[in-house]
Amino acid sequence: MGELGLSNRSPQVPALQGKRLTHCHESYRLIEMTQRLQVLLDETEFAEIRRIAKRHHMTVAEWVRQALRIARAEEPTVEPRRKLMVVREAAKSAYPTADIEEMLAETDQGFVDNDD
Repeated sequence: MGELGLSNRSPQVPALQGKRLTHCHESYRLIEMTQRLQVLLDETEFAEIRRIAKRHHMTVAEWVRQALRIARAEEPTVEPRRKLMVVREAAKSAYPTADIEEMLAETDQGFVDNDD
């Protein structure tokens, strides 16, 4: 049984017996989706995407959705310009620093003093 308690097997149609449909559960997931995206591709590019999707046993639509999710996840969450602005501003300021060994000793001492 697959997601939603549905069988992963194909319907009992002689031509489809033993073959797994790539979109058997896709229509159930589409119920939750509300936006449509139309993308125009040349025939060669679309054929390549279709071949890749088929190799992964999924529809072109599902493959494109997953590719877009991956691309979106790789995008920075903060605008690069803003991040640079914050780093530059921080670099202008002077912050207290200490020798790393001194800082570690003070940290350790704080843990010892709080154990009482």
